[in-house]
Amino acid sequence: MTNVLVLGAGGQIARRAIEMLADEDVELTLFLRDASSLADAPEGARVVEGDVLDREQLDPAVRGQDIVYANLAGDLDVQAARIVESMTTAGVERLVFITALGIYDEVPGAFGAWNRRQIGTMLGPYRAAADAIEESSLDYTILRPAWLTDVDEISYEVTQRDEPFKGTEVSRKSVAALVTDIVTHPDRWVRANLGVNKPGTDGDKPAFR
Repeated sequence: MTNVLVLGAGGQIARRAIEMLADEDVELTLFLRDASSLADAPEGARVVEGDVLDREQLDPAVRGQDIVYANLAGDLDVQAARIVESMTTAGVERLVFITALGIYDEVPGAFGAWNRRQIGTMLGPYRAAADAIEESSLDYTILRPAWLTDVDEISYEVTQRDEPFKGTEVSRKSVAALVTDIVTHPDRWVRANLGVNKPGTDGDKPAFR
C-alpha cells in the first residue's frame, strides 16, 4: 500500500483528488490548517492539523510517506522550501506540486497578457517555488493548471515546461484526475513540469470570465 500525504487537503482540487484516491490502494494522511473543515474525510484517512511552514508540525507528517502531494496557496515560495527541506531530511523523494500558469511567461498572445494582468503579482513567488523544487534532488512533478472551473468532467492535455501553454481553462476534476494518475503510477512524469488545460479552449481569456 502506498502512503500518500496531501498538503492543503481542504482545497477544492485536493478534495476531488482525495475522493478519487480513496478508491485506490493508498493510505491517506490529510494535512491542513483547520481539521474541522474536513468533516467528510474518507474512512481510514488520517487527518493532521498543522501549518506547512512549521517544521515541527510538517516533519512528523512527512516521515514514512511514499508520495507527497501539495496543493497550497499564499507564500508558495516559502512553503515549497519547507517541503523540500522536510522531504529531503526524511528521505521521501516523490512530490506532486501545484503552481500556476504563466510563471515562465509561457502563455502566449492576448490570453498571456490577460493572465498577467489578473495574477501577475503571484507569479514571482510561484516561479520561485517551482525553481526550488527543480533545483532539489526530489522526483517531482510540477503542475501548472489553466484557469479552473467546477465543470463535472475529466478532459485535459499537457504541455512541457519549454512549450507554449495551450488553452485557457480546465476543470478541477481534471487536475485531480491527473494528480490521481501520477500518485497511482509514480513512475510517470518524473522530474516533469507540466501545463494542464482542456483541449479546444483557446481564446483571449477563459469563457467563464
